[in-house]
Amino acid sequence: MHRKKTAALLVALAASMSLTACGSSEEAQQTQAEAGTEAAATAAQTEADGQLAGDLNNDGQIEMGQDGVEVEVNVSDVHMDAEEASASGNWEALFTPVEIEGRAIDMADFDLTPTEEEKAAMEAEPAYGQPVLYYMSDGCTAGPTVADDQGFYEEAGLTAEGFKGTSYTEALGTQQATVAVGHIATMLVPITNGVDLTFVGGAHIGCKSLYVLADSEYNTTEDLKGTKISVPNGIGASDYNITCLLLDADGINPQTDVELTQVSSDACIAAMERGEISAALLSDTFAYSMMKDGKLKCIRSLLDEDFADENCCVIAMNRTFVQENPVHAKKIVQAVQKAHSWMRENPEDATNLLLERGWNGGDYEMNVMINNSLQFGLDQEFTGTSLRDVAERYVRLGLITSMDDVDEIMELAWTPVLD
Repeated sequence: MHRKKTAALLVALAASMSLTACGSSEEAQQTQAEAGTEAAATAAQTEADGQLAGDLNNDGQIEMGQDGVEVEVNVSDVHMDAEEASASGNWEALFTPVEIEGRAIDMADFDLTPTEEEKAAMEAEPAYGQPVLYYMSDGCTAGPTVADDQGFYEEAGLTAEGFKGTSYTEALGTQQATVAVGHIATMLVPITNGVDLTFVGGAHIGCKSLYVLADSEYNTTEDLKGTKISVPNGIGASDYNITCLLLDADGINPQTDVELTQVSSDACIAAMERGEISAALLSDTFAYSMMKDGKLKCIRSLLDEDFADENCCVIAMNRTFVQENPVHAKKIVQAVQKAHSWMRENPEDATNLLLERGWNGGDYEMNVMINNSLQFGLDQEFTGTSLRDVAERYVRLGLITSMDDVDEIMELAWTPVLD
């Protein structure tokens, strides 16, 4: 029975991945079909060749900075959006967080010890006595792993084991993993297509931006009209969806005003130099040293002020697990959010831990600055509002095609277990 259920979930997952590109026209559907074939070929080649160097989470993006490369970091005390920071040469100002009241969840001093009532409820749930299987992600999605390292699951009355796979969406949907942190842009569409997972808390903001060659003619997203832009992890994947949102925010139609294409992160710079693409969505950690070296400039970012009130990544769990084990789910999220609060309030210590464990790479000061910009651990109300806004835009842009009722999408996608 479990094998049949797992197989069914995998079929749903595969189907969901074929429905995640902009638009619902025949042309868009044809593009999606072709993208599915290309994605399968890419996945097979990746398996044969090994994971992309620096791709910590096997998601087609290089999240790790370059080891052995020291970069000058001049932390700014004021925030500038990407376009302004680019024009002024004050790159670091992009990474100074925009202050937003009510964004952070504060659990650094929260006592995770279960109450007597919680203990009794946990003992009555199916998951009692079983380990929490947290998905072992790195970098900005390392919250569940840090929670184990810091002993927060144990404090919450839980045992925990790490699970490492090739897709947190698949791992959660098939109950190979209990909890993970990952991109809304990766998981929201699969949720609407029947994958058995739900969002249970907010993880952080930021982490990806649109980059162009520093000496290019491109200074704004408006300048990118009529050009090709790389979405490194593929059509219909998270980079595609994020790029659609960034362009749409500036009044640019991602279906007709530009051409989104897949070029891997490690090949994007050469493709720009050859004139094959104008821009690429890249991890800030990967791109930062190239900005400082004068190779790249950033023209739009999830760290810009108009995106500072939106989640980039969320805490996600298997939906059936949450429904059957509500108290376990609450204690798990509390443990992960305590880890996030610790990471936000102690960026130096958190960065040291991530570097020592191999969960970050590259220059220490750069990682401290970027980790601080992410503002780990987001408030429940803030996250719910952000998710609804994202869902509305996904429907309008045709990123979600299987549902059009935002309330119904939120019913599936958002389960705020701490409320």
